Amino acid sequence: MVREEGRSSSRLCMQKDSKKKMGMVYAALSYFLWGLFPLYWKPIHHVPAFEILAHRIFWAFVFMIILLICLKKTQAFFLGFKQMVMKPIMLLLIILASLLVSANWFIYIWAVNHGHVIDSSLGYYINPLISVLLGILFLKEKLNVWQLVAFLLAACGVAFQVIEYGQVPWIALALALTFGFYGLTKKIIRADSILGIAYETLFVTPAALFYLIHIQVKGTAAFGTESLTTTLLLAGTGIVTAVPLLLFFAEGARRISLTMIGFFQYISPTLTLILGILVFKEPFSHTQLISFSFIWLALIVFSLSGTKFMSRLIPGKRSSSLNCK
Repeated sequence: MVREEGRSSSRLCMQKDSKKKMGMVYAALSYFLWGLFPLYWKPIHHVPAFEILAHRIFWAFVFMIILLICLKKTQAFFLGFKQMVMKPIMLLLIILASLLVSANWFIYIWAVNHGHVIDSSLGYYINPLISVLLGILFLKEKLNVWQLVAFLLAACGVAFQVIEYGQVPWIALALALTFGFYGLTKKIIRADSILGIAYETLFVTPAALFYLIHIQVKGTAAFGTESLTTTLLLAGTGIVTAVPLLLFFAEGARRISLTMIGFFQYISPTLTLILGILVFKEPFSHTQLISFSFIWLALIVFSLSGTKFMSRLIPGKRSSSLNCK
């Protein structure tokens, strides 16, 4: 009996380790794909950002409907929709999430296609700190000393750009705020990841489809009128949008800890920054280097803020971390 229990326990541990490893792979792959997004948007930089956004929304919805049918989740989709209609607050939150993620997509597409790849990477570096700040303000989450230090360092980095350039890095802040509030609404809603993405695209698809039909009739659309490559890339925006989200929310996020996710989320802006400097040859000034250095230092402090090592650096403070086996 003891041996059987030991083997059973060993099998459970192996299964947990396997799930954790797969979760790490899915999460890392999703952030890796997000980091390479500029390579996808650049070939269609001549297409207006609104048209790219409309295609991204419409084809993402089409892809999600096909996925729901393949996974036999259509009944759950309609049942969830009925429940949302009966709960106006939940419906408003889903619509708000749709608008926030659409705004984030538009700003990102516009930034990449107008030579602001580095600014967009700064936005996603700031995003984790914005998310924690929103958690404090709206979810009553507490901030420890080192997290406060991280916020002050990040604020110094942004302030340095404002002072040197005489203007606010609005692209970076807009990306960080829209995605931060989007994450907040997702946390409040707590819907099934696949159904959630389907609902989010559902509520903005009518406006996207109306716009696409309008420009098609007007004769100004790029889809089907320009090169085959442009048409295929526009149609492919749905898959490109949905796949990383599904990898992360459906497979990655639920298998690994939030701390691990915190480290992985820096893969995307780092790749974007490298692409901006080395591939797209965007200027990276000393001012930006100093500003980014403050942000990077803030992220290091933030990532280590909950560890025993950082707790020991504060006199009189003891780590409250729990050891779980």
